[in-house]
Amino acid sequence: MAKYFDVHPQNPQQRVLSNVADLIRSGALIAYPTDSCFALGCQLGNRDGLARIRSIRHLDDRHHFTLVCQNFAQLGQFVHIDNNVFRAIKAATPGSYTFILPATNEVPRQLLHPKKRTVGVRIPDHVVTQALLAELGEPLLSSTLLLPGEDEPMTQGWEIKERLDHEVDAVLDSGDCGTEPTTVIDFSSGSAEIVRRGAGDTARFE
Repeated sequence: MAKYFDVHPQNPQQRVLSNVADLIRSGALIAYPTDSCFALGCQLGNRDGLARIRSIRHLDDRHHFTLVCQNFAQLGQFVHIDNNVFRAIKAATPGSYTFILPATNEVPRQLLHPKKRTVGVRIPDHVVTQALLAELGEPLLSSTLLLPGEDEPMTQGWEIKERLDHEVDAVLDSGDCGTEPTTVIDFSSGSAEIVRRGAGDTARFE
């Protein structure tokens, strides 16, 4: 059964964040809120967690997983960004965007798009997500919590707990979560290509 953690949306309890971070470090797969919608997340090198996300969402090897980062210093360890792309991304973060970029050698091979050698990265604008990332001290390997055959992501923590009780290890719920997935912008060729229109405004990239 999944553990359920209810935290304050503006002042998340440090004790709870510490417990969740410890679970992640010990190999747990969690469901957690972001500024776009709930996501599934685990530690970067967690092969079992990665396989479980693929299983829950029925994903193939062409799916772009996302590294959810606390800040640019962290993001820069995992992707190559030239100056023009850096400025464009900097102006849009933190926010509800995922950026696809060429990966550095810090990214495990099984996370990369098999042909492009790219990975998704993002810096969320969400108090609880940011506090969890600060406690964890590293990015969360993540994917939108959108179940197979459904048009919209799940938005209620209690419902996720009920539905995925035996498929995730913990649910972190702060009650304030968006309903749209992130807007996805592919910068792997050096210019912006809008892959998915979502919660982030695309006007700046058109």
